Amino acid sequence: MLTILDKYILKRYLSTFSVMILMFIPIGITIDVSEKVNKMIENKVPFSAIAQYYLNFTIYFANLLFPIFLFISIIWFTSKLANNTEIIAILSSGISFSRFLRPYIIGATIVSIFALIMGFFLVPKASDGFNNFRYIYLIGDGQSQMRDNSDVYRQINKEEYIYVSNYNSDSKMGFNFSMERFEKDKLKYKITAQSIRWNPKDSSYTLNNYTKRKVGALGDCIETSQIKDTVFKFDLEDLTPVVYIAETLPYNKLVRFIEKERQRGSTNINVYLVVLYKKYSIPISAFILTIIAVAVSSMKRRGGMGINLAIGILLAFAFVFLDKIFGVLAEKSTYPPIIAVWFPNFVFGILAIFLLRNAKR
Repeated sequence: MLTILDKYILKRYLSTFSVMILMFIPIGITIDVSEKVNKMIENKVPFSAIAQYYLNFTIYFANLLFPIFLFISIIWFTSKLANNTEIIAILSSGISFSRFLRPYIIGATIVSIFALIMGFFLVPKASDGFNNFRYIYLIGDGQSQMRDNSDVYRQINKEEYIYVSNYNSDSKMGFNFSMERFEKDKLKYKITAQSIRWNPKDSSYTLNNYTKRKVGALGDCIETSQIKDTVFKFDLEDLTPVVYIAETLPYNKLVRFIEKERQRGSTNINVYLVVLYKKYSIPISAFILTIIAVAVSSMKRRGGMGINLAIGILLAFAFVFLDKIFGVLAEKSTYPPIIAVWFPNFVFGILAIFLLRNAKR
C-alpha cells in the first residue's frame, strides 16, 4: 500500500518528468524547424509529410534524450523538497533514507516500463518515418540525391546478391533493382528492373521494365517484360538502406534480422547489436540515474537549487557522452557491443552506490 508520502513524491516524480519533456520537445522542434525550413520550402514538402515528420521527431527526440530529461526533473523537484526542509522533516520523523527512496524506485519502474514499450514498438516506427523523411526531402537534392546516397548492395544467401539505388519504405518501392545468382563463382543469371514494388496482400513483387539474362555455355538467353509479378526469397527489410535499418525494426523482427545477418557474415552486425542492447540498457539507466539524482539533490546546499542543477546537468551530459562514445566505438571497431552499451550503466551504477552510501550518512 502506498502511503500519503509515497503518493506525494511519486506524483511529483511523474508530473515533473512529464512537464520537463513537454517543455523541451517544443524547443527541439523549433530548433529543427529553423535548420530545415529552407530545405523543406526548396523541395516543396507537403504539410502532411511535415506534420507526420514532427510527430515521429517528438518520439525519436524524447527517446534519445530520455536520460537527461529524467535526471534533471528528479534533481529539480528533489532540490525543491530539500530547500523547503521537507526532506529533513521526513527523515527526522524516523523514516530511513532507504524508505524515502521507495516512491522514487516505483516511479523509475513506471518510467522504465514505458521506455521499454516505446523502445520495442513505438520508437522503431517513429525512427522509420524520421529517417525516411530525411532521406527523401532533406539530404542533398531531395529524392534524386537520396538515390545517390542510399545504394543498397547485399548478399542475401551464398549464391544471390541484390542491389537497389534506394528504397522508400512508405511506397514500398525500390529503384534500379538488380539481382545476380552465382554458382561456383560463375554468373548463372541476372535480373534487372527500373523499379521494384512489394505487394503486401500476397507478399509478391512487381517489377517494371523487367529483364532476365541467363548465361549459357553457347549463348545468353534474354527474357523481357514491361511488368512482371514474381516472388523472391529475400525479405522486404533487405531493401532498406543499411544506415538505419536496425532502428526501424520492432524487437521481434530485429532479433530475427540480426540472426539472419550473422549467418550472412554481415560486417554491420555490431551496429545492429548496439541498437538491440540499448533497448534494455536505457530503461535500466532510469533506476541508476534516479538514485544518483536523489543522492545529489537531497541535501540542502548553500548555493541552493542552482548548485544541484549544475551538478545534475554535468552528470547527465557525462552519461550521454559515455553512451555515445562507447556506442560509436562498438559500431566502428571490434569492441564487444554488449560491453560498450552497458559500460555507462556500470560506471554510473558504481557512482550511484557510492553517492547513496554518503547520502545515508
